[in-house]
Amino acid sequence: MNDLTVSRRLFLSSAAVAPALAVSDRIAEFIPPPDRVRILAAVAQSVVPPPQYTAEEVRQITSQGKNNVELILPKSLDEMNQALSEVDVVFGAVSPDMFARAKNLRWMQAIEAGMDKLLFPELVKSDVVVTNMARMFAPAISETGIGMLLSLTRGFPNYYFPQFQKRTWKAERNLVEVEGMTAGIVGMGGIGQCFATKLHYGFNMKILATDAKPMAKPIFVDILREPAWFMEMVPQVDLLVGAAPSTPQTVNMFNEKVFRSMKKTAYFLGMSRGALTDEDALARALKEGWIAGAGLDVTKAEPLPPSSPLWDCPNLILTCHSSGFSPQRRVRLIGLLADNVRRYTSGLPLVNVVDKQRGY
Repeated sequence: MNDLTVSRRLFLSSAAVAPALAVSDRIAEFIPPPDRVRILAAVAQSVVPPPQYTAEEVRQITSQGKNNVELILPKSLDEMNQALSEVDVVFGAVSPDMFARAKNLRWMQAIEAGMDKLLFPELVKSDVVVTNMARMFAPAISETGIGMLLSLTRGFPNYYFPQFQKRTWKAERNLVEVEGMTAGIVGMGGIGQCFATKLHYGFNMKILATDAKPMAKPIFVDILREPAWFMEMVPQVDLLVGAAPSTPQTVNMFNEKVFRSMKKTAYFLGMSRGALTDEDALARALKEGWIAGAGLDVTKAEPLPPSSPLWDCPNLILTCHSSGFSPQRRVRLIGLLADNVRRYTSGLPLVNVVDKQRGY
């Protein structure tokens, strides 16, 4: 492994001399490319069977090489453990015990976007490259979040759903338009950018945002700042969206101080990781009217326990970490797997390389 501070140009100039792996900030290349590729579909929780692939999906993935790609689909835990020592790629995740047996592992392609439960010290310290599914779930998640917002502002859960159950008819006029609102988005990765695009172009919203990574401000975003600007942004927005990864810096970042600083007419959507939201504080904010409403697709404990105060909250729409699902998502997932196999076998930079130190 070369020093991480070596320039990409210097590395490429020396690649012909010594086979090596080039890794920098979100860049990973295997030069020269491998002669033989063995990929194992696996899961860290040792759930059997592991993720399934159709014959057409297997063909799409393996055809990206030069007849040198094999995708192993174990039918039992024993088969998976036996294959670990032989493979150089894993689709899915590995546990510390599995990692110890995977002596030839060079690349782990996670089939999730969030990495907080998949990274462990031995993997972080190793030379194994980790890639994830960032941006693959974002279109569906952003649509769910917008559906939550519109349901809240147009009175569906508070007025019309109960009326339907009771077979009563009463027009409700205490409704809100989202057109022209100001949205504050925390985390401008795939989910955040999908939200921002739809909110700006679909509802003429002004977009304020924060992100920990240095990045160019998208044209549909009015202000993009560093995380330290977060508390200055909060009182300005009509909609606050949590779309950041789970890291030590983001745990419980949506807390009592934040909810008390929001407008009483504002809404909160927690769409990325459950660890970001102080659920007790959110429950109080909803029950005591600090904010107008909220939508959550993720919670700290999943399934949400019956004792959670969230179950009794007014103006809360709660889904079951299911917002990322759609048939189109599967097409994107397989497409990314296939493209990364093509890149791996061709010595090209992989897509969605995770910074293991940062955790995303």
